[in-house]
Amino acid sequence: MIENTWKLKLRLFLAMGLLFGIIYAILMLAGSVFLGYVSFQLYAFIGIGLMIIQYLASPKIVEFSMRVKYVSEEEAPDLHRIVGDLSRIANIPKPKVGISEISIPNAFAFGRTKKDGRVCITRGMLNILREDEIKAVLGHEIAHIKHDDMIVMTVVSMIPMICYYIGMSFIFSRGNNENNNGAIIGALALAAYFIGQLLVLFISRTREYYADHGSVEYGNSPDKLASALYKLVYGASKVDKDEIKKVKGTSAFFLNDIGNTDFDIRELSQLDSDNNGNISASELSQLKYRKIRVSTKEKATEIFSTHPNMLKRMRKLSEYL
Repeated sequence: MIENTWKLKLRLFLAMGLLFGIIYAILMLAGSVFLGYVSFQLYAFIGIGLMIIQYLASPKIVEFSMRVKYVSEEEAPDLHRIVGDLSRIANIPKPKVGISEISIPNAFAFGRTKKDGRVCITRGMLNILREDEIKAVLGHEIAHIKHDDMIVMTVVSMIPMICYYIGMSFIFSRGNNENNNGAIIGALALAAYFIGQLLVLFISRTREYYADHGSVEYGNSPDKLASALYKLVYGASKVDKDEIKKVKGTSAFFLNDIGNTDFDIRELSQLDSDNNGNISASELSQLKYRKIRVSTKEKATEIFSTHPNMLKRMRKLSEYL
C-alpha cells in the first residue's frame, strides 16, 4: 500500500492558504493606499475571484506555453496503452494523452480534477527512453493526478509569473503619477512574485517524493525511474539554452529541474559505475548504505529549485528496492 498522503495534502492546503493570504494582504494594502478605504469582504471576493479565474484558465495557459497536442489511440497506441494500464492500477479515470512539441526530454501532468487530468510527454523524450522507463515516468505523472497535487500546481504555478509581468509593467510604466503609485504597485507585485515563487517551489519539491513512490506502487521498478531521470538530465543538458528559458516558468511541472542539469550530471555520474548510460538496480542499491551529505550551499540551492536534490531523491528511490 502506498504511504498515507495526508501529510502531502496538509502541506498543499497550508501553502494554498498562505498564498491566498498573501494576495489578500496585498489587495488590502493596495486598496487602502490608492482607494482610501478598506473593505474586507470586497478584497476577499477579489482574491477568491482571482484564484477561480486562475483555476479555470491555467490548463489552457499550460497547453499554449508547452505546445501540447492531444493524440488519439490510433496516433499513439503504445502511449495510450501504458497510460490506460497505469490509470486502472491507480483507480482514476484515464487522463487525456498529449505530446508537447518541445525538444526538452520530459513529461508532465496537469488539469483541474482527476476527471480532467492530462498526461503529456515531450517530443524530445520519445527517442531517449526505453518502454519500461517511459512507463516509470508516466507512473510518476499518474501519481500526481491520483494525489490531486497537480490541481494545486495548475492553480498556483502561473500566479508568480503573472505577478512578475504586472510588477515589471507598473515599475517601468510611463504613466506613473506624481505620487509614484505605479512603482508602489509594481513593488508589491514583485514581492508577491517572490513569495509566490517560493511557495510554488515548496509545493513542487514536496510532491515529487510522493509521485516517485506512487510510480513504484503502480508496478514500476525504482531503478527504471532512476535510469529515466538520469537520461532526462543528460538529454536536457544538450538542449539549446534558449529553449530552456522559454519554458522555465512552467518547469515545476517537469519530472526534474531542467535548469540544474550540470549539477545533476555531476551527482548522478557517480551512480553509473559502468558508464553505460543507465542506472541498474545494483547501482541504485548502493545508495541505501551511503550517507548522503548535502552542503549548506546545496541546501540553499534546493530552496530555490522546483525539485528535490537529485542525489537525495535517488537515495529515497533506493529504499524501495
